[in-house]
Amino acid sequence: MQHSWKRTFAIIWSGQFISLLSSSAVNFAIIIWLSLETGSAEVLAYAAIAAILPQTLIGPFAGVYIDRWDRKRTMIAADGFIALCTLAMSVLFYIGYSELIFIYILLALRSVGSAFHMPAMQASVPLLAPESELLRIGGINQMIQSVSNIGGPALGALAIGLMDIGYVLLLDIIGAVVAISSLLLVHIPNPQKMSEQQAGAKQVLRDLKLGIDAVSSNKGISWLFLFSVLAMFCIMPVAVLFPLLTLQHFGGGKFEMSLIEVVWGVGMLVGGGLLGIFKPSLNKVVIINSTYVVLGITLGASGLIPGNGFVFFVGLTVVGGISAAINNASFTTILQEKIDPAMLGRVFSMYFSIALLPSMIGLLSTGFIADSIGITLTFVILGSAVGVVGIASFFVPVLMKLGVKANQSVEETAQETI
Repeated sequence: MQHSWKRTFAIIWSGQFISLLSSSAVNFAIIIWLSLETGSAEVLAYAAIAAILPQTLIGPFAGVYIDRWDRKRTMIAADGFIALCTLAMSVLFYIGYSELIFIYILLALRSVGSAFHMPAMQASVPLLAPESELLRIGGINQMIQSVSNIGGPALGALAIGLMDIGYVLLLDIIGAVVAISSLLLVHIPNPQKMSEQQAGAKQVLRDLKLGIDAVSSNKGISWLFLFSVLAMFCIMPVAVLFPLLTLQHFGGGKFEMSLIEVVWGVGMLVGGGLLGIFKPSLNKVVIINSTYVVLGITLGASGLIPGNGFVFFVGLTVVGGISAAINNASFTTILQEKIDPAMLGRVFSMYFSIALLPSMIGLLSTGFIADSIGITLTFVILGSAVGVVGIASFFVPVLMKLGVKANQSVEETAQETI
């Protein structure tokens, strides 16, 4: 049984790695194209909103259907939809339609597919693996993501330098085909609770309410969500400004932009590797709060570095990547441990929507803020705010208690296995 679930994960991870690598390459190629064509913080912010808004709006309802539908088929359908939309957009670019609006449409359509794929994937993990292995799996997932973040920008920069953006988009289609093929080779179980229920409008709303109740009834989870939302509100506007900080403040070009993406991926690789190898027994909420503080420091300090200190920016980006990987894996593991698997699709979808919706408010003001006070000061202010969120999180007893319980649950499960 142990080797069976490991084999299943190995097959899924192989396909997902190729898909993530190609998507990372395409996403970075689009960022380079937008940055070089426009040099506008506002354009990058609108592109980020286009990539977030559909997922935010349909996410909670998508989660209801994810918990009803076969999760393997849901992931296959989502990958296929993204591939078809990308193919259509590639054709439009090929025949000469390269307006910004088409880029926004592409990102929005990909977001619709992600609204189903990402929660379905995360909700499937506890159905495949023992609870005692969830944090380690989260670390390995972060490693796969980070390797994609390392190779993707390099591949994307190379591709956009050799061919038109329309041809670069074809990489994403190849990745989707590989991911779908890997999913066809494995069996992913489904929760039994909702398999025979009808998905009428009233039932969908009722199921959505159950997902909301699963979070609101647990005060620790509610606080966990709140602080994550506050952090995301500050992080997202800064994240879209990384290319412009590299170009305008540090005087970089394509190579420097690619390097920053690569070293962020290296940091995530290190962070995921630490979790995958050591599976730390430290309170997961302490880990999450601490990584908010560290991430806030790295972002704020990045805005204080003089224009000739690009090498220090690279170092801070590595540390930020390590923090982000550890934070993401720890957060996901707590939800997988504390929420009923039959509810996980709804909870993850709801989290993505709740976390991303306020971040769009920040993104809408990104261009104005960056143009008014400067990109560097934006990093300092919002980075400091992220650090404050992390510090404040330590002073909420019910949240800290959640971390202790989740940690003990893993240890007890491991002892029972032994």
